[in-house]
Amino acid sequence: MIGFHYRRIRLGAITLVSLALTLTLLSPPKAAYADEVWDRWQKAESFVKEGNLAAAAPLWKYLSDYYAGTGDWENAALFCGKLDAYYDSIGDYEQAIVYYEMENSYWVNAGKDWGAVKLQRADQIRTTIELYAQTGDTYRLKAAATPKSGTLAKFEPAFGAYIGLYSEQDPEVGNHFIQAAEVYGKKHAIFLAYSHWGQDFPEGYANRAKEAGSALQIAWEPDDGLDPVEDGAYLREWARAAKVSGIPIFLRFAGEMNGAWVKWHGNPAQYREKFRMLHDVFAKEAPNIAMVWSPGDVPADDIDPYYPGDDYVDWVGVSLYIEPYENGDPSLPPMIATSHIERLKRLYATYSDRKPLMLSETGVPHYSHSADEDFTEWAKLNLQRLYEIMPYEYPRLKAITYFDVDQQMNNAKNDYSLSDSAEIKSFYSQMISNPYLLSEVSQGSSPVDETGYTKLSTDTFLFSKKTKLIPFVKIPDTYVGKVEYVLNGTLLASQTSLPFGIDLKAGDVPEGSVLEVNVYNKSGQFIKSRSYRISSQVSVQIDGKEQRFEQAPVIVNGSTMAPLRAIFESLGATVDYDAATRTVHASKGQTTVELVLDESSALVNGRVVRLDEPARLVNGFTVAPARFVGETFGGQVTWDRESRTVTMNTK
Repeated sequence: MIGFHYRRIRLGAITLVSLALTLTLLSPPKAAYADEVWDRWQKAESFVKEGNLAAAAPLWKYLSDYYAGTGDWENAALFCGKLDAYYDSIGDYEQAIVYYEMENSYWVNAGKDWGAVKLQRADQIRTTIELYAQTGDTYRLKAAATPKSGTLAKFEPAFGAYIGLYSEQDPEVGNHFIQAAEVYGKKHAIFLAYSHWGQDFPEGYANRAKEAGSALQIAWEPDDGLDPVEDGAYLREWARAAKVSGIPIFLRFAGEMNGAWVKWHGNPAQYREKFRMLHDVFAKEAPNIAMVWSPGDVPADDIDPYYPGDDYVDWVGVSLYIEPYENGDPSLPPMIATSHIERLKRLYATYSDRKPLMLSETGVPHYSHSADEDFTEWAKLNLQRLYEIMPYEYPRLKAITYFDVDQQMNNAKNDYSLSDSAEIKSFYSQMISNPYLLSEVSQGSSPVDETGYTKLSTDTFLFSKKTKLIPFVKIPDTYVGKVEYVLNGTLLASQTSLPFGIDLKAGDVPEGSVLEVNVYNKSGQFIKSRSYRISSQVSVQIDGKEQRFEQAPVIVNGSTMAPLRAIFESLGATVDYDAATRTVHASKGQTTVELVLDESSALVNGRVVRLDEPARLVNGFTVAPARFVGETFGGQVTWDRESRTVTMNTK
């Protein structure tokens, strides 16, 4: 957790600079417009002195637009700053967001990065409702989690995310990594250890990781700067010892290099050179090492120059924390409206199409020592976001390592520990029990249940048997009071406690359904609603095996219509179709079937059999009543309404 304290000072500095600029006198307007512009300027100031900010707002807008039109971006930004602060103060968050984003764009035009803090505030007050649905569509899940090249990186899972832990200061685990499974109910895939250039390979940590059946992430820090980092006997011996360990190693060399709080900051060219040299050495000496390039998430504008290049980086990591108060200082504005989700956005957009990402270290404090304030509810809210939203929102995020430490009154003075609080310990265990979070590092691995989650959009979401829906809800009030799920106008569930999410059975969701998610704050005030189109599909099992068809079964006039050719052939029958007469011929052993599309009966061994619903074409496929299709060749057919499943047994 190098420099965590100082990273927050950097962000605070941006805040103070921006505030100072807002208070400085603006340059006077150009002479040609002096009277018109100056009059509005002075009038706005008089309204401010009267406390009538509502009257000043349209004047600020005029002035901002005027200066933007003349290319005076700094003045345009500063008047935008007055507008966003005003709308924020009266709770008109939509308007405030517009001006926060506009102010940032003007600062960018002025060649300044002073709008970063304004974008952060815009994210804090933005109301968000997203919905993620469980799916067994492995093709879709793998496609979202695979890089553009189609080739997975070293130790990268096909989909899913490894769970990791820094446990050295956890009194219930410590460096006995094997204990984590008993303490938290699940084996962890990665454990984090710190080491320093000049020290021997951390064999003890590696042995403990091997004992636990886990990989090791090593944060390797050159405390004397980059100059001593050279290829030589020390490095080669270290590499050979790493190879002998026999475990997967994620080597995070000189992390957070973009921050001035580390001694290896300040010379991107030298950093790239040293990283590349290490990569080349380990490629020859220790192929069990994956090179992790891991900046801090701030300062964001100084990240990219340190990137060593795609040929030298296996994984892109990041140190990413959230906290109740900036730098642990309660005198500064609270940070509780900030989540991990928006903090990862820029880095993910830049590198995820090429490299898998990991949160090299991250955490959510449940207590602020500096404020002597409990944040358990806030921590639970963000733990769910960390483990149940981030891996679905960012499918190329393939590992999350939690920093399990109580800082006491050091650094940011926050308690990130998991075992200090029984409630947090239990909630963490509940979150990581999700099969999507992987317990073993293995090339191309995936969740044992082969399921994951997909983000719902304007398209209809189709599911079979059952699904789970998990909402990502973020409101300016931070704490969510209630989430309602309304299906086709009927309230399905109302949740007032974490974790949020709902299980749906196919039988409860007819085709063409609309699910509405309603969000309220803690005062019971309605905040926002969002609707999604969702439909269940009929499933077919033959002798216990789930069937997948190009054309899914459909319901027609209350009858379940199944794809005839696919099922007949699954049952061992031969099938022919005469397009001229629109007739299906099928046979198996001594049984023959003749069926004409849109006719209400069929012939089985020459005997007329009435159909519940005529066979017909759907999307170019012949479908017929499922019971007829299954029983014709001796199968037994049952129907389960809850899961909307047709079961056919032939044995």
